[in-house]
Amino acid sequence: MTSIFMLFLAAMTSNGSVWPAFLGAGAKHKSAQSVPLNWSPTENVAWQVELPGYGQSSPVIWDSHIFATSVEGPNKDTYHTVCIDSASGKEKWRKSIANSFPVKNSHYVSRAAPTPVVDANRVVSFFESGDCIAYSHDGDELWRRNLGKDDGPLTAEFGLGASPCQTESHVYVLLEHDGPSCLLAIDKATGATNWKAERTPRRSWSSPAVMEIDGTTQIVVSSAGSVDGYDAASGDLLWTFTDIGGNTGTTPIESGNGRFLIGASAGRNGEDAGSAADSNCLLQVSRENDEWTVKREWIAEKASPSWASPIIHEGLAYWINRAGVVYCFDAESGEQVYANRIKQSSWATPLAVGGRIYFFGQQGLVTVLAAGRDFEILAENESWTEDTLPAQTPLAEETTEERRSAAAMFSKPTLYGVAVADGSLILRVGNCLIAIGEPSSDK
Repeated sequence: MTSIFMLFLAAMTSNGSVWPAFLGAGAKHKSAQSVPLNWSPTENVAWQVELPGYGQSSPVIWDSHIFATSVEGPNKDTYHTVCIDSASGKEKWRKSIANSFPVKNSHYVSRAAPTPVVDANRVVSFFESGDCIAYSHDGDELWRRNLGKDDGPLTAEFGLGASPCQTESHVYVLLEHDGPSCLLAIDKATGATNWKAERTPRRSWSSPAVMEIDGTTQIVVSSAGSVDGYDAASGDLLWTFTDIGGNTGTTPIESGNGRFLIGASAGRNGEDAGSAADSNCLLQVSRENDEWTVKREWIAEKASPSWASPIIHEGLAYWINRAGVVYCFDAESGEQVYANRIKQSSWATPLAVGGRIYFFGQQGLVTVLAAGRDFEILAENESWTEDTLPAQTPLAEETTEERRSAAAMFSKPTLYGVAVADGSLILRVGNCLIAIGEPSSDK
């Protein structure tokens, strides 16, 4: 059995909820009945818990344990890993480590952006400083590494954002920055590096994905001018595709049989507009004998996301752009089915559950569309108000007008990511988690 299948089997045999990595990679199948359709900031909020400091990572779940990471201090001094009980929202434990490479805590720099990974035996937290640490589900430290010292220094003006991905035996960490970059395979049991694949310097915050392509477990990286497939066992580069650009913030999303979606953005100032136009697409990777080929099957015309990756569900592919326009395409032909605007754009990747597609608005409005070829809004749900969220710790004022303007935009509460527990949605805002579902009797 492949390592990725063994991880999936472990998730399937778990007795509770499993959401083991960024975007739920390796999660159990979820039914529409397991996720609420309607809620408000005062109704169907099962619990809300304040987290120390601030974080842009998504939560991960194994059984009754929800894990979240954050950073705290004027110089991003302390990194936290917090374990929350999924039913009650009560904190089970909190572990903190000193940041090995402190920098000014700023709206302009990633703040605990990478999402952890969890399996049946451990949770592995990775931070943008290169600090990487594994804990048992009970909070015992298993091993600790600083990848910035071993494989750095990491020189990133805006920080690192790529979340690790995992197989049963390894966690794969992408270190991309202004200096020599790399993809690492780290043994989850020991913390030792199994292999290191060198990569050219680049500014990108895209997360890698594990895929099974033609019988080979691969780590697929879509990042700043290329899409690359690495052998998960050896680190060998199997294939590369370079007719692409603007792919700096989204994860490749598997469609099956060597097919996957790629998202690309024009960039904050439109610097990648030309190359991104043809880079929102579906790629097909195939092997004939020992030769790998990569082909762009179709282009998602005019679809250009911000941070939300495209998704695929029941034969349809969905993108949401920075203006809140949802684009739906036939996943086989690439024909556009519809393009309609909703009220908020999304940083968090949409979620498909049964006959519904959930779009998580940046300012907390969650729009639920009917899955299918007709644009139909099933629900629009506010997830918080100014009064229901804990106050955020103010950061030091930025030194330039450009940065002060950006800080004003990014200082508002932002819905960064989600996870699905049985019966509830877990929403990540910078300094708290919100569980949408029925309150527990032991709350």
